Amino acid sequence: MLRITPTIKINMAEISLKYIRSPGPGGQNVNKVATAALLRFNLKKSPSLPDDMKARALAGLASRLTQEGDLILKASNHRTQERNRQAALDRLIKILHRYATPPKKRRNTKPTKGSIEKRLEKKKLRGKSKVLRGKIKDE
Repeated sequence: MLRITPTIKINMAEISLKYIRSPGPGGQNVNKVATAALLRFNLKKSPSLPDDMKARALAGLASRLTQEGDLILKASNHRTQERNRQAALDRLIKILHRYATPPKKRRNTKPTKGSIEKRLEKKKLRGKSKVLRGKIKDE
């Protein structure tokens, strides 16, 4: 089980992990050993995620999803499969955790009396400087 929040957990059977050759560090093994981790998680079909969270995640991650609704993460920063696997899982947790809580609704606020006065004073000063740019009147 992969814990996103204390109440939301994803079964590891829903996550597909595949190992591929990594373009990063690795010394002599770089062309022989598949150390990069390729994680695939189907966001649309996941029964573990609540519907409201799923809707927020699908909207927020729309540009990163495949046609089928898969989120694909590649981790190749480390030299070992295990560390890359853990890095990919950590990134998945971080991404999904962002959509776990609904965003706060914005409350309309009234401008303060001081801010209104300040704005009007700035407008007056700006108007005075523009008047000075005008044509010179002959008397």
